[in-house]
This record gives sequence, structure tokens and C-alpha cells, in this order.
Amino acid sequence: MDAASASQHRQMIDTVRQLAQGEFRQRALQYMDGSFPWENIRQLADIGVLGMSVPEEYGGLGLPIFDTALILEEIAKVCYVTAMAVLGEAGVQTRVIAKYAPPAIRERILPKVCSGECILAVCMTEPHAGTDVANYRTNTVVKGDRLVVNGTKTLISRAPEAGMFVIFTRIDGKPGREGIGCVLIEGGTPGLEVTGTYHTMGGENLHEVQFNDCEVPLENLVIRKDGFKELLTAFNTQRCLNPSISLGLAEGAFDEALSYVKSRNIFGRDVGSFQGIRWKIADMYRDIEAARGLLYRACLSANPFPDPFLAALAKITTNEMALRVTSEAVQVHGGYGFTDEYLVSRLYRGARYGTLGGGATETLKDLIGKKLIDGPESPDGILALTEIYA
Repeated sequence: MDAASASQHRQMIDTVRQLAQGEFRQRALQYMDGSFPWENIRQLADIGVLGMSVPEEYGGLGLPIFDTALILEEIAKVCYVTAMAVLGEAGVQTRVIAKYAPPAIRERILPKVCSGECILAVCMTEPHAGTDVANYRTNTVVKGDRLVVNGTKTLISRAPEAGMFVIFTRIDGKPGREGIGCVLIEGGTPGLEVTGTYHTMGGENLHEVQFNDCEVPLENLVIRKDGFKELLTAFNTQRCLNPSISLGLAEGAFDEALSYVKSRNIFGRDVGSFQGIRWKIADMYRDIEAARGLLYRACLSANPFPDPFLAALAKITTNEMALRVTSEAVQVHGGYGFTDEYLVSRLYRGARYGTLGGGATETLKDLIGKKLIDGPESPDGILALTEIYA
């Protein structure tokens, strides 16, 4: 990146920070009932944030994953719900459309993503299969120049607002991983119905979506061959952007805790003068900085998608760190930290999502362990990197 571009991106991050700490912070509590943060989304669209992952030829910024992660981090410091809404426009679904969709669909949809006119929803999880992609039952039948989609997806973000659904589905009933492809269905298509709503502890609503003989043009089949492989490759982006939200949640909670212990007085002393509290603050800061280094390194490995090993390590580390740090921030606040009115309470609840979405912690640990056991016999510091990440 040249100096001019770096300066421009820095200015955008600063602008997002000011917007988040000013207006988003004040509105965050009102979105805890599952309301979609339209006001925040429109403001972010106005400054180009929703086009972060959209190539420049379609009106976006085409930012690297690292820059996108930094912006999500700033938003998450004050509002988990808004950060998740932005992730929907900057994550795997946008990149799937930008990389695999035919030009006509890109030209129609991607400019609307940038402007906030088209909200995207990615549909992966099914009632009986989340991580177990190979057992998806949603099926798409190719009938001449048309596609017919049937099935159910669940725990889907932004479904009522979505203008385009990015659906990972079996193609022509082909079993196993090899049968997985990806189909695009526009909101309002006959047979597409949002049939259920689940309110989450983080404040965001998730939904069930059914496809009953949904018929779309053949060009909407954007991934057919090697769909499972393409899915995993693209999904490594999510394994950097999901933890960037966790990092922001932890930073926001730390900032709140630090401010609180500096101003709160107990037993005639500032809370921050007690050794036990100072140690908590030190541990929180150490955890944040350790996770930050690993996450940023994973983001910078993207070419165009992040290294899968680094992304998995970064996700596990940052997700689990956010749980510890936000929990300690609540503890530092005492009873106040347990109330909705205090930001740390909301950040803590948002942090619980990280280990569940974008690849569960247990699945990623298994992948890492397998890679290490099947890989170099004795990994040793920097010299092992070329072997592990090859």
C-alpha cells in the first residue's frame, strides 16, 4: 500500500472511531431488543464502510482484510449488534459474490451493498447440521436454465432485511462434501420465507429461512465444482473478521474497566489503588495485546484469503480472550456491571458469540492439532513457519 492510500485508510478508521464513540455508543442500548441498526448502517454507508469488501469497479473500496478488521474492531468497541450487521456486508457473502457471481449479478448487487440498499444474508447452518457441512440437506436441482431450491436454514442473521441470500446447498442431490455448491436467491423470490426468529443474548435476532420450490435462473448457481473447497477457502476471511469483533469487544470492555477503577472510590481509596485490581487490569491488557498480534498477523497473511492455520489460531485465541476480558470488566464494575445500562454488560454478552460462529472452537482446535501432528515433526519457532504454513 502506498503512503497516500495508507493515510486515506487511517482517516477512515479515525472517522469510524469518532462515529462509534459518539453516536453509536449512545444508540447501542436501543438495539438490544433485536432491532436492526438501520441508522448506524446508513451513516456507515455514507462514508464508504459498507463497500470495504466490494471491488473498486463496482463502487467499493476493495480494502484488504486487515483494514476491514480494524474498522470492525472500532465498531465492536461500543455496539456488537452494529458490528455484526457490518460483518454481513464485509464478510464471506460479499466476497463470494465479488469472486464467483457472473458480471450481471455483480453489477446489479454490489453497488447496492455499498450504498446500504442491499443487505446480504449467508445461509449455511441447518437444523441438524452446523459445522457438519457435508450433511446439508438443502438441495438445488438444475432444470435446464433454471434452479429449484428446497430446504431449511437456521440461525441466519439479517434474514428479514436481506435483499440477497447467499446459500450453500447440495447440487442435484450429490452426496458428501463434493456435492456442495452455492446459489444466490434475491429477497422476495416466491417460495423463500422467513419462518422463525430467535433473540440472542447479544441482542441480535437470528432467523429460520425456508426454501420451498424457490426457482431462480441458472446464472445464480455461482459455485458448483469444488464448492466445499471454495467455501472453506473463502470462510478463512470470516475467521479473521469474527475475532476482530471479539477484539473490539474486549478493548471496549477494558477501556470501561480502566475508566471505572480510576474514578470509583471504596474504603476511602481509589479502586485502582488495590493490588488485586491492578493485577486484573494488567492481565486484561496483556491478553488483549497478545491476541491482537496473532490476529493482525493472520489478517496480513491474506492473499487474497488468510492462511487457514493462522486464521484458526487467531480466532480461537481472540474469541477466548474476549470472554475472559469482558467477564473481568463486569467483575471490576461490581453490581453495576450486571445491568443493561452499563456497556460492559452488553459487551460481555456479545463476546459469547465468538467461539460459536465462523467455526466452533472445538472444530478449529481439532484442525490445528491434525495439522501439527501430520505436519513437521518438531515445530521450532520462526524456522517452522515455512513448513507449517506451506
